[in-house]
Amino acid sequence: MIIRTLITAVLTAFALPLTLRYNMHMLQLNGYKNDEHLRWMKKNIRMQWILLFLMALGLLRVFFAPAALDILVWLTLLVTALVYRQMKLMATKKKLVWTPRVKRMTVTILLLGALLLIGGMLLAAHSYVASGAGNLAADHAEYFASAFRPAGGILPFLVGAQLLAGLLTNLVNRPIEKGINHYYIRDAKRKLRSVPGLKVIGVTGSYGKTSVKFYLQTLLRGHFNVLVTPESYNTPMGVVKTIRASLKPTTEIFVCEMGARRVGDIRELCEIVHPDHGILTAIGPQHLETFGDLEHIRDTKFELADAVPSSGMIFLNGDNEIIREKGKQYPNAIYYRSESEGEGYYASDISVSNLGTDFTVHAPDGSTQRYQMHLIGAHNVINVVGAIAVAHALGIPLKELVIPVRQIQPVAHRMQLLDRGAVTIIDDAYNSNPVGSKAAVENLALFDGVRILITPGMVELGEQEEEYNRLFGTYAADCCDYILLVGRKRVVPIREGALRKGFDEKRCRVFDHLEDALSYAYSIRDEGHKYILLENDLPDNY
Repeated sequence: MIIRTLITAVLTAFALPLTLRYNMHMLQLNGYKNDEHLRWMKKNIRMQWILLFLMALGLLRVFFAPAALDILVWLTLLVTALVYRQMKLMATKKKLVWTPRVKRMTVTILLLGALLLIGGMLLAAHSYVASGAGNLAADHAEYFASAFRPAGGILPFLVGAQLLAGLLTNLVNRPIEKGINHYYIRDAKRKLRSVPGLKVIGVTGSYGKTSVKFYLQTLLRGHFNVLVTPESYNTPMGVVKTIRASLKPTTEIFVCEMGARRVGDIRELCEIVHPDHGILTAIGPQHLETFGDLEHIRDTKFELADAVPSSGMIFLNGDNEIIREKGKQYPNAIYYRSESEGEGYYASDISVSNLGTDFTVHAPDGSTQRYQMHLIGAHNVINVVGAIAVAHALGIPLKELVIPVRQIQPVAHRMQLLDRGAVTIIDDAYNSNPVGSKAAVENLALFDGVRILITPGMVELGEQEEEYNRLFGTYAADCCDYILLVGRKRVVPIREGALRKGFDEKRCRVFDHLEDALSYAYSIRDEGHKYILLENDLPDNY
């Protein structure tokens, strides 16, 4: 019995870290939110059915210990280790970050597992002695065998329980995490107060906020000492980390990206940084699974406008009907537009090619300026005009922004052109909203060559997800020569939409993996330079 349990322990030592790591990664991607992680688990339970099987097998093994059952446990642990090792080796869009919180949760999971294991063994040993089945002094071997008997079941149970361990640990560690977060937040607030004359600009929106943030950095850095939240840091602790690590006494402007997945998220960020000004880039269907409807998204994004003082400026995308309607409530609103004349800032004479975009900006004071930028597509104009509006309102003349606008570079994975010789990759992997996806395929149509779309479709759009993907298929049919879909179930509406528009079925193919779609795209022998648009790369938890 002891030998069999030791074999189980060795196999557990291989499988447990792998299952723990994967489920911790998914919990991190779901924002450490138990309700959101539970929804993800319900949708993806088939991906981890083997852990449910291991839990059931482990419970059975606690009470029954035939050799055949142990062999089944060993085989299942071995398969689990191999499967999760392969999942670990797969390329991930956003890797697990071993933050202090993850480390604390991991320690808690291991401690709880150890307590369950030791408690089970002691209880079994106590029951053996209490039953009078043996004498401790006379029969040590039987005593230890009785103690080890439940361990052969508890160990595989712990491997399977990693499916739920993160949820439990979140509850156990909640008071500790709350206290730690409050300390860091207080320290960040103190540091913000310590910088004299600092101006904070909040940037939020359903999409476009990361791009606008970096455009602002490019336009402002010639006149101000600017700090921006890096990459896609837009959560409370991401913002706090940026402030504590990077804010200097000489910083003059802090551009803070603000993300949200539920009502109140923007308000929470505003209570930390207290923005002096704000810019709202867009409101549209994004994260509908957590928000529920567009009204909740609108009210959440406008929490930034509510937080900006009356002496501050709130820059609103006037092209967005939802923003335009709600913006009437804010006397300090400054609009920017790309589609039509109006109050505030607006663009005109937009000229788009596969080499870049030219446009003229009109300011409220009557001044105008012609700009050229390397960004492709008319949809980029609105975001750049927004950044120009902020820079100009902060005192930079339009003429002095000509060179900075020309210096604006595509943000990584957002319509980023990558030259690969006979092939050009248009990397728009971080774009997962209906408006941006439509704009991306329309931009692909600008290129003279073989236009190939590779996409797994869009997610987190709630009950409207299928319809938005079906519409995307119709747009793609008008703009692409080939449509290569990744996945089987989720891309069905895209294929339906494309075929309804009369797209050639032979040129609309479905693949299981991105690598297979890319290989096929490279093998296409049509004449002309190939342009491959990578539109959306599903988050790792999908």
